[in-house]
Amino acid sequence: MLNNWNENKGYKSGFISIIGRPNVGKSTFLNRVIGQKIAIMSDKPQTTRNKIQGVLTLDDTQMVFIDTPGIHKPKHKLGDFMMKVAQNTLKEVDLVLFMVNAEEGFGRGEEFILEKFQTVNTPIFLVINKIDQIHPDNLLPIIESYKEKYPFKEIVPISALEGNNVERLLEQIKTYLPEGPQYYPADQVTDHPERFIITELIREKALHLTREEIPHSIAVVLDKIERPAGKDIINVMATVIVERDSQKGIIIGKQGSMLKEIGKRARVDIENLLGSKVFLELWVKVQKDWRNKMSQLRDFGFNEDEY
Repeated sequence: MLNNWNENKGYKSGFISIIGRPNVGKSTFLNRVIGQKIAIMSDKPQTTRNKIQGVLTLDDTQMVFIDTPGIHKPKHKLGDFMMKVAQNTLKEVDLVLFMVNAEEGFGRGEEFILEKFQTVNTPIFLVINKIDQIHPDNLLPIIESYKEKYPFKEIVPISALEGNNVERLLEQIKTYLPEGPQYYPADQVTDHPERFIITELIREKALHLTREEIPHSIAVVLDKIERPAGKDIINVMATVIVERDSQKGIIIGKQGSMLKEIGKRARVDIENLLGSKVFLELWVKVQKDWRNKMSQLRDFGFNEDEY
């Protein structure tokens, strides 16, 4: 890859972190830019727990986007891990996109994030998302209020859901990236293995279908993925982890109806990911208070030593 760069000195590349409070649309934006689902989406806050890297390769630029967990006040060791991930990316990237929700006013969450920016030398864009949800006359006051709070390099209003102004944002990003090599092959869209994405797709369906007490108590572990010899189908076996017996009952549902629906919806996305028919088998297991136990967090892929 480096040789290609040496032959084409005009090539640009860089890492871009997407920072913001929970539920401002970071994952929706990432999936929009990459053109396929690599980050799970939910209307419940703190859906993203790990750094999700999405790679956009153009003729003259490669942008590596990092979707971070929504910044919030931690309530357990998993929350501590999520905040460490989000804050550490600020020091490791070429550009930061601070994403806010146009529908919501400036609050303590935004103030907390701006405080973190005071020690960061990285260029920071303000990205005002969900402009399709507000009247156009309300946009200028939002822009002016943020201008007073921080010297952003650029302020770009977008709708990640509708795609409004996303191309303009990408053009602006390109102007701020340094010359550099193509870090990933042109056809690679994420650095996460398929196994990770499969567990995230299953977790997404559980988030969509369950009540308030459930979402952040869920983890998903992939037990086995195999293609039997001579068969045009991939067998996927996974376990949904919850913290309490009552949650297990909710996930399974009456006569297994909830677990069946989770599996039915997840299978469609997994088949799209793998490009093959999939037989998906799910189990549910209780591991009490797993979010506060470092050994179990490591087992589920939350390894703080990597951050």
